[in-house]
Amino acid sequence: MDESFKNLPTSHLLGSVPAVINEEKEKSSTSYEAPGANMQIFPPTNGGDRGRGYQTLGSSTGFEQQPANNWKGVFSISSYIQYFNVDTDIVLNRLLSSLYPIGGDFLSNIDANPDLYGLIWISTTLVFVLASLGNCATYLIQKHTDKGTSWSFNVSYMNVAAGSIYGYAAVVPLAFYFLLQYVGSNPSLVRFWCMWGYSLFIFVPASFLLLIPVEFLRWIIIITTGAASAGFVASNLKSSIEGGDLTILMVAAFVLQFALAVFIKVWFFP
Repeated sequence: MDESFKNLPTSHLLGSVPAVINEEKEKSSTSYEAPGANMQIFPPTNGGDRGRGYQTLGSSTGFEQQPANNWKGVFSISSYIQYFNVDTDIVLNRLLSSLYPIGGDFLSNIDANPDLYGLIWISTTLVFVLASLGNCATYLIQKHTDKGTSWSFNVSYMNVAAGSIYGYAAVVPLAFYFLLQYVGSNPSLVRFWCMWGYSLFIFVPASFLLLIPVEFLRWIIIITTGAASAGFVASNLKSSIEGGDLTILMVAAFVLQFALAVFIKVWFFP
């Protein structure tokens, strides 16, 4: 009896839904084809106009990082990260080696990793040391000679110190770089900046000694300091010259460095 009920037609019953015919389902499935998926991003592209319309995900659009070795890398901060990749031990070793006037191996030691950290840090330190200790020296001398006169801080010491030290540390190595290239050598500008920057370190402790209110002793200190710094620059410049007799350039470097020492004494510690 149950089997007879199962065989009864149910299409006439209320609320019944006729079954989908298999043939119609197969026909519809064969006649309809889903389009291939194609991921697209804004903005759209219209034919040959590449500036408009949707673009596929695989298209070669977007921002490209500029390499550091082209002209645009000069204005990128990432191009200069390698010149600040030094730790405290390296900086201390280079500071100590800059105190030896006739070493001549400083450039060869920094060949693998020249830095600009020493140039900026030493120059900035020397600027503030000269401006502050220069005013302190004038105060001590004035109080030693005439205690009744009033003393005022000379702000122009900061301007003169910044202009002279930064200008010397940047322009002089650049000038010798172009001169050596002109005579056929192959120098490195970053190595020159590094060497001249560390050559200024000896003037930092010498500035504290120049506070001694004895003029004769001050001249001995500045002459010794200038000769040591000038000898350091000249000896290392000689090691970077590839062949040829360029004694005139070494003498010029020595004289310029010594002239800087005399300028420091005359202007900031009169």
